[in-house]
Amino acid sequence: MTSLSLSRRGLMACAATTALGVIPAAARAEQGATLDTELGWLDGIPPARHEGLTWGVPWPQGVHRRGQAFAALDAAGQPVPLQTWPLATWPDGSLKWTGHSVPASKAPASALRIVSGRPVLPRNAVTVRTLAGWFEVSVGPIVWTVPHSGSALIASATRDGRTVMGDVRLVCLRQDQPELSETAPLVQQRFESEIREAVLEQSGPVRAVIRLEGTHRSGDRSWLPFTVRLYFHAEGEAVRIVHSFIFDGDENRDFIRGLGIEASAPLRDPLHERHIRFAGEGGGLWAEAVRPLTGLRRDPGKPYRDAQIAGQAVPPVEQMDPRVRDRLDLIPAWGDFTLSQPTSDGFAIRKRTGPGHGWIDAAGGEKAPGLVYVGGVSGGVAMGLANFWKAGPSRLDVRGAAEDEARVTAWLWSPDAPAMDLRFYHDGLGMTTHARQNEGLEITYEDYEPGWGTPYGVARTSELTLWALGETPSRDALSEMAQGVETPPRLVCAPARIRSVEVFGDWSLPDRSTPLRTQIEHRLDGLLDLYRDQIVQRRWYGFWNYGDVMHSYDADRHEWKYDIGGFAWANSELSPDLWLWYSFLRTGRADVFRMAEAMTRHSSEVDCYHIGPHRGFGTRHGVQHWGDSSKQPRVSNAAFRRIYFYLTADERIGDLMRSLVGSDETLTRVQIRRKRPAAGDPAPGGPIVDAGFGTDWSSFLAAWMTEWERTGDTRWRDRIVTGMRSLAALPRRWFHGGGHYDVRTGRFVSAGDGISISHLNAVFGAVETHSELLRLVDVPGYRAAWIEYCKWYNAPAAELEAHLGGRVGTRGLPQGHSRLTAYAAHHLHDEPLARRAAHEFLDQTHFEDFRLESRRRTVAGSDVLNTVEEDPGMSTNGVSQWGLAAIQTLALIPDALDAVGTSDPSATTGRPH
Repeated sequence: MTSLSLSRRGLMACAATTALGVIPAAARAEQGATLDTELGWLDGIPPARHEGLTWGVPWPQGVHRRGQAFAALDAAGQPVPLQTWPLATWPDGSLKWTGHSVPASKAPASALRIVSGRPVLPRNAVTVRTLAGWFEVSVGPIVWTVPHSGSALIASATRDGRTVMGDVRLVCLRQDQPELSETAPLVQQRFESEIREAVLEQSGPVRAVIRLEGTHRSGDRSWLPFTVRLYFHAEGEAVRIVHSFIFDGDENRDFIRGLGIEASAPLRDPLHERHIRFAGEGGGLWAEAVRPLTGLRRDPGKPYRDAQIAGQAVPPVEQMDPRVRDRLDLIPAWGDFTLSQPTSDGFAIRKRTGPGHGWIDAAGGEKAPGLVYVGGVSGGVAMGLANFWKAGPSRLDVRGAAEDEARVTAWLWSPDAPAMDLRFYHDGLGMTTHARQNEGLEITYEDYEPGWGTPYGVARTSELTLWALGETPSRDALSEMAQGVETPPRLVCAPARIRSVEVFGDWSLPDRSTPLRTQIEHRLDGLLDLYRDQIVQRRWYGFWNYGDVMHSYDADRHEWKYDIGGFAWANSELSPDLWLWYSFLRTGRADVFRMAEAMTRHSSEVDCYHIGPHRGFGTRHGVQHWGDSSKQPRVSNAAFRRIYFYLTADERIGDLMRSLVGSDETLTRVQIRRKRPAAGDPAPGGPIVDAGFGTDWSSFLAAWMTEWERTGDTRWRDRIVTGMRSLAALPRRWFHGGGHYDVRTGRFVSAGDGISISHLNAVFGAVETHSELLRLVDVPGYRAAWIEYCKWYNAPAAELEAHLGGRVGTRGLPQGHSRLTAYAAHHLHDEPLARRAAHEFLDQTHFEDFRLESRRRTVAGSDVLNTVEEDPGMSTNGVSQWGLAAIQTLALIPDALDAVGTSDPSATTGRPH
């Protein structure tokens, strides 16, 4: 476990703001002048090398104007080239978040500090020329040519005028059946990228970004729309590639057999000076030549053998032992190489001399980091695929290494594997009516309806690195490159630095100053450890699965309910995304960051629809990520993405959040209560729709708030304010649960007289969104409505009924909602209410509440396939809500927690009060 820390001075500067979570406006400017802006390495130590880095930094309101220049200093106070751009602004127009980038480095600084001032330029700045039909990106001796159209993402890369890389393109192998059939021939078709748009998003001097959009084409058919971003950094030899595609095929006839990106590598060197490299585990390297000079019956001489092993030019062939020199043509030249990783548990390397000849098994291992190289002393190409063994089946290929040009392919979906099969997993089980479908929901918790469990419109993002090299790198250098592919280095602000700014609502740094707080912190850490280990033990890996976790546990089978309807993949249910991100914010743990990053990548792509009738909505939890028929904005929620975006300045996540700003319109096509409509529901297809305040409207709020602060466009603020005022004007405000909403204006137009209290309304980011949003906009009537809901949700039934003047039903998740009570207590300065919130959090008498003590144990032997650990009561819903409640109550009412925990020991043992 790795965590970040600030200097003693930085910690002391932040300490005063930690307890209350609010920085007084009058103090902001003074604090900003001395605000510690140290950056640390996510993994605690500098990497051996990196290919350029990007990250985000928050700033207090009113400290820096939008055009402020920033510089970077290393640990010795020496300037480091820096590129800066705004990510978000406060309502007064001052900077809230900035994005920063530094050049590639083979000797990274141990620390960086961001200060106000003019940045220095890099020695080899990135420059971009826009020419007729292509961009020309220059980084020192390397010139990359990026066409505006055609099939090539990159046409070539040259070094000092010599071409070391040819065209780079996307490839897809599609077949019309999932497997061979006895009744019909299997037809396979190759598709290649076709670029339709090329946009220069940044042009240097430290970083240049080009966005390419297009589809995969073969003949008259185009499908699988893609977005590819190319990132070039000063001083670098590589381009970072972020590749996203959308599945828009027919899952019953479009089966992807292979999906990848391939690059050509011109080869000029003699066969014995051409080299193939595959990275292995723990810094290992499989390294061989196309034509080996070692192991022969006759020895060419030690200098020749040593040079070839090192990947360097051998001495003149004329000086070689003639018994070898005159028979070089009789040594087989190996032209094709493959490293295949079909599962997370193993990979194999094979090679052959060429097409039409047999493959020879070469080597193998467990978890390959995903790096391949082909080339020689005249140059070469290396390619790395992130999450190689985690997101398979994956494969790395070299083809034609004995010819004048080789092709290197990173397969995101390996052709070795069975074809990608996205069909629904059962035949409907006779559930042809809503009545039968609701019966199915009762037994498997799956919301099924024919035609709704479609993958049409889901997406997937992969990250690659592509090097254009002047010669074969040393073995150590290749291992360092592989390490950067498998564990990308990151610069991040320390928790105390982020905490010192009013961002992301209510959270605090870990606090072990009392026995109860220590116990809570220990449990928080233990739950993070548990899920980190469950990912490994349960093999929650794979192309469509990596990043997600399971929803519920079957203690009888000692197995998560991977095959039971709505109990399988979590799909962001009850906000595990936020639990992980707030856990990272306060601890700085590298393992937690990577769990949260993987979940954000997955849930924002795979669990959501990006085109089609469900565009902008996500899918409820289920056996397949897209399989459940309930499509809702609570899953596509921008609240689950924004922390990652601001910490990393990731453009793809920015695109996905921006695409949600109009997603309330999807409610005109997707009625969330379509199986159980209520009397008086709006007619389908019109501008007036039924919308829940929390699961629907609050999800839209997160997107609008983010777009407002990213662009400064006040129409999104105005839409938020319009909705707030209309909701606050309803008779029972939040206790209606939802209302009739006009997608044209953003207003709630009615909600009737009924009381509707859903335990789900506030647990999909609504609490976190409001905690931040209400610091940005001032609508007193709505603020009072929200605090009313927070104060009264968990109140005794008789008191709530007296307050509302009507009957209330069962209210679930009281422990998770303790943080709402704590929010109200904090803002109302109400000590008795704070004690009630503490009781709600510490009480463990409800079936859905989570225990403070762990019951983690090991299960082995014939009871399970592999030795695993379990906590019999573990549930992602429970863990997520308990974790968020713990984090937020610790931030809002820490003294009340201590008082209740000390005066009532049963509160922490599960015994009834």
